[in-house]
Amino acid sequence: MKNLVITLTLIISGLTSVYAQLPDPGFTVDQNTAIVITDPQNDFLSPNGVTWGVVGESVTANNTVDNIEALFKVAQQKNITVFVSPHYYYPHDHTWKIEGALEALMHKINMFDRKDALSTEGFEGSGADWLDKYKKYIKKDNVIVTSPHKVYGPESNDLALQLRKHGYSKVILAGMSANLCTESHMRDLIESGFDVAVVKDATAGAILPGLNAYEAAVVNFQMIASHVFTTKDIVKEISTSKQ
Repeated sequence: MKNLVITLTLIISGLTSVYAQLPDPGFTVDQNTAIVITDPQNDFLSPNGVTWGVVGESVTANNTVDNIEALFKVAQQKNITVFVSPHYYYPHDHTWKIEGALEALMHKINMFDRKDALSTEGFEGSGADWLDKYKKYIKKDNVIVTSPHKVYGPESNDLALQLRKHGYSKVILAGMSANLCTESHMRDLIESGFDVAVVKDATAGAILPGLNAYEAAVVNFQMIASHVFTTKDIVKEISTSKQ
């Protein structure tokens, strides 16, 4: 038992040392920088949303709702383009023959459901709708809403295309949820050649028995992104930048 404790202590000490030595490439806001926000929708961020029971604690702890609003607000003030990558499911998506565990759950609880791709009937105030406090920002000219992503990453929507067509190579990433859509967007954008920083308290994750999705995501943000900001730090960076 003593040897086991010593071995575990050495392993943990070694991992801590490696983590402490991780380089921080850094991220500078300039004219090539856009903000990307994933899923700023009621089903994730409203107490009435269908996932609030598992994400609400993390959303509250991180002050996620207000932190996302701070990004929308500073982007409007500094005229930085914001790309919103939403999540919608239509009736035909409920007939998929292949689903992962959380896809099956999302469909079961009618998460992000819309009646039709070309209709907004029943959309207002639904789980798929924007959080009310974000609507005044999303309606502004500096915000572009992409087509919906369907699983977690942007491979199935036009986010990367829109970023490139508008001339952006750098992304400040935030939104919901940390280890699913946000992390998947980070990974795909980086694989596609974008320079990505993540705002770690402008996201949140599910808390389930034995599973803390947010903590898992932050570890990967630190290992994969160019830099990990707090909302306070990135707002200051944007406010003082010369785009």
